[in-house]
Amino acid sequence: MISDDILHAQLTKTLASTDLPALGAKYEGKVRDCYVRDGRRTIVVTDRLSAFDVVLGTIPFKGQILNQMATYWFRATESLVPNHVLEVPDPQVMVGQECRPLPVEFVMRAYLTGVTSTSIWSHYQRGIREFCGHPLPDGMRKNQRLAEPLLTPSTKAEHGAHDESVSRAQVLQMGLLTAAEFDEAAEMCARLFAYGQKISLGRGLILVDTKYEIGRRPDGRLCFIDEIHTPDSSRYWYADDYQSRFDQGVEPRGLDKEYVRRTLVEQGYKGEGPAPTLADAVRVEAARRYIQVCELVTGRAFVPDTEEPSVRIRRNLGL
Repeated sequence: MISDDILHAQLTKTLASTDLPALGAKYEGKVRDCYVRDGRRTIVVTDRLSAFDVVLGTIPFKGQILNQMATYWFRATESLVPNHVLEVPDPQVMVGQECRPLPVEFVMRAYLTGVTSTSIWSHYQRGIREFCGHPLPDGMRKNQRLAEPLLTPSTKAEHGAHDESVSRAQVLQMGLLTAAEFDEAAEMCARLFAYGQKISLGRGLILVDTKYEIGRRPDGRLCFIDEIHTPDSSRYWYADDYQSRFDQGVEPRGLDKEYVRRTLVEQGYKGEGPAPTLADAVRVEAARRYIQVCELVTGRAFVPDTEEPSVRIRRNLGL
């Protein structure tokens, strides 16, 4: 495990933003800065942390961890499902084929959980027994496994707004996708999620839920873009004591940004109004958890690059 000294030293060397006009037109997301030119999308994975659809600050090494995990999963699944990856020239940079993103995020859920107001558990707790078109039985408890994984699509909100969970029927009614497009994407997501669950369980983890982004290549084929199965897009729990903790009514041990969400909820913040400043201790603990899940899932030691990221990225991209 990386020492606290290294994690604390990196607090002042996180990548919060980028300005690389030579790479093309810039599109800034909550975590990724994307540059598009000549059919190539250069994705710079910053150290920004987003939760409750709000950017909360930066976490040491987060961009490196996310990029390393996404690279691992994309390469491990390239024979199972298509993806956009062309090359990975820097610990925080991935270059992919430019695709036209589908206007819907695809969320796979295997457990009745969550802390946000839009989570499946929050809906269930309010007495709602249907989520994104899927009926839910009475008598379930928080963190209980669902009878089968559910695809719960989400609209893509503009900056500052919240994503909205919708059903297949609503997606079609809004004209966001055709039935054929939706069903093809849904089948791809189910296949990838099942594989992710299998590999994760072999490493002692439960892949609880995840969010996929899908795009259409210039040749018309659908493929996975951005990232897959990282702690930003996925929730992981330890498998060994999940059942005993569930039986006792205790929260599962998790390795994802749910730790930060819970910390903020304990401070009374649930996504509305200005977010509290993340304490350094919270940032370091979040980094430690990101590193743990990276090492567990990939089966490899995470080797951090402590160089100032902007300088390194420019050098590795020849800028």
